[in-house]
Amino acid sequence: MTKFSHLGLAEPLVRALEAKGYSVPTPIQEQAIPTVLEGRDLLGIAQTGTGKTAAFVLPSIQRLVESGKRVLPTHCRMLVLAPTRELASQIADSAREYGKFSRISVATVFGGTSINKNRQDMSRGIDILVATPGRLLDLVEQRFVSLALIETLVLDEADQMLDLGFIHALKKIVKMVPRQRQTLFFSATMPQSIRDLADQFITNPATVAIKPAATTAERVDQYATFVNQAEKQALLTMTLADPAIDRALVFTRTKHGADRVVRLLGQNGIAANAIHGNKSQPQRERALGLFKSGQVPILVATDIAARGIDVSGVSHVINFEIPNVPEQYVHRIGRTARAGNDGIAISFVADDEKPYLRDIEKTIRQKVPLKALPEGFLAEAARLASVRKKAGHVEVTRDERPRGPSGHRPPRKTHDPRPANPYASRGRGGNRRRGSSQRNSGAISR
Repeated sequence: MTKFSHLGLAEPLVRALEAKGYSVPTPIQEQAIPTVLEGRDLLGIAQTGTGKTAAFVLPSIQRLVESGKRVLPTHCRMLVLAPTRELASQIADSAREYGKFSRISVATVFGGTSINKNRQDMSRGIDILVATPGRLLDLVEQRFVSLALIETLVLDEADQMLDLGFIHALKKIVKMVPRQRQTLFFSATMPQSIRDLADQFITNPATVAIKPAATTAERVDQYATFVNQAEKQALLTMTLADPAIDRALVFTRTKHGADRVVRLLGQNGIAANAIHGNKSQPQRERALGLFKSGQVPILVATDIAARGIDVSGVSHVINFEIPNVPEQYVHRIGRTARAGNDGIAISFVADDEKPYLRDIEKTIRQKVPLKALPEGFLAEAARLASVRKKAGHVEVTRDERPRGPSGHRPPRKTHDPRPANPYASRGRGGNRRRGSSQRNSGAISR
């Protein structure tokens, strides 16, 4: 049986792993660590929950220690770029734990936190900096961070970087780091766009692919249930009533959808919190903390928050809405069955989401078994519909509206605060009233 000490890791790192109870490396760690120790660039592909963070952090710490270089003020020696605050925080926490006997300094830089604290951290210089691209570029432009002496550059969840539109920021950052460096790309999925991006940044990389790209975790039992969009709430409340559920992550496609699910659960006596991009950093940290502690065992999240939620004991992942990007499904269900545990992923599929399910099945190269609606579902759906009707909350979903002669559904009617007469707000001659352009110019902000 391979042990971490057999991979060439130094004693302080092995001791830190033993303190965490780790003795046997995962496949991605077993193959990646020796390659990174050699100093080669690496393209790593592995399922979520298989230990990718340790695969690049452990050997990188050893290389930093062995090089013996001294970190200078405002500089960092290793830069790890992550797409979300949660993932950046998770990576930094792991780096601190792995490097606690190696005298390695670690800091994070991401939005939603005090930029003054970021400046203070960087004023002394940092060995390992974990950052999201936007806040990092802000600090670089203000000359509080220099990337001129970086020895190792890591892109974690590189596919998500492109999904969130970080490509221009990444290109700016790469121009600022030395050409002579080690570059590591890690992700659970590797579409062609990521390979093309890697070709721009990586030199003759070794490739470690533990499973074919987008293969879902083997220890996750996956199911799909066909249900009307308007009846998903009833299915969710019945599913969460299962005593076998310890902690459950519920995924939606939008921020407003996540907040709406939290409200609906609250109306049925089920405590839940939401985590998404509109939440402040303290709100996100509080929600995640309550979820980790089990005080609020239901967390509703969007895909942006799926990366970096590393919580042991998540027994179920529920896709309240199917992701329209099939690779996101892989990352969603990878939030359960972590650290060798088993997990269950259940997807609620409305009629207009069935094409998404077919795309997912093509991507993961397997059929998702169908699961029937639970016994008593129709009665529960009718009860909730009656409650909503009495409360005056008549919800009209997209698939319930009648189609027109062309077969298309009409757009929803919304309240338009503008006057019916398009010239009502104009002065004589059709010109806008004085000052309106100044007022409107303030509507667009950076």
